[in-house]
Amino acid sequence: MILPEIPIGNTVEAVVYWVNDNLGFLLDLFSKFINTLISEFREVLLFLSPIAFILIVTAIVYIISQRDVKLTLGTVIGFLLIENMGLWKLSMETISLVLSSAAMALFIGIPAGILAAKNEIAFHIVKPILDFMQTMPSFVYLIPAVIFFGLGNVPGLVATVMFAMPPAVRLTTLGIRQVPVELNEVANAFGTTSTQKLLKVELPIALPTIMAGVNQCIMLSLSMVVIAAMIGARGLGYQVLVGIQRVDIAQGFEAGLGIVIIAIVLDRLTQSITPKNKI
Repeated sequence: MILPEIPIGNTVEAVVYWVNDNLGFLLDLFSKFINTLISEFREVLLFLSPIAFILIVTAIVYIISQRDVKLTLGTVIGFLLIENMGLWKLSMETISLVLSSAAMALFIGIPAGILAAKNEIAFHIVKPILDFMQTMPSFVYLIPAVIFFGLGNVPGLVATVMFAMPPAVRLTTLGIRQVPVELNEVANAFGTTSTQKLLKVELPIALPTIMAGVNQCIMLSLSMVVIAAMIGARGLGYQVLVGIQRVDIAQGFEAGLGIVIIAIVLDRLTQSITPKNKI
């Protein structure tokens, strides 16, 4: 070797263990909060009978999709099929974990995207971080999550949030930066404040792009939740993992089909609520 070896891996490992040893009480509080959030969300979903849940979801899909009969009928058939395969409880666990992860990723990602769009220094800091996060193999996120939070739904959610957040940040930044200069000039001419311009001009114009980021965030959350079954996250992903371990084709296929149904419904639903930019 021409140069001495740089202990990058050992340094990262030392930092991770230092955080775990010195900030363990904060991690425990965060873990309890997240576990409670997921559990309560799951209990709310399981409180309704399958038929009641399907009727409510069908009504929501019908309204949001602007009376799209095909999507509404497909939603009914899909969820009835999930119930028929005996995967209802696992599906509700998957949905609760996906929506919790996506909500947290968007809660962090959209404000970060706005900051990066409005501040050049923040943009140049965030951009390489996003590149790093999006090219990092998804399995790598599982390692620190397990060290910090053990096994279960909490590390699965943390890993999912880290994996699904970059599209929300990137597309929010892109949407705001693509707002026509003329509109900003008109807003400035009317004496609007930065907050007023953001809320009444930039965000409405950028909303289609931001919603594309929301859609991608939800889809990546669903894909990562399946991978997170390797560290104890429950739901349909765990069924797929067990099917692989046992070489059980039937179990693995049915669980995979349930995931596909949920993914299609969530994807079409988020696309339906995306406004069309007329400018």
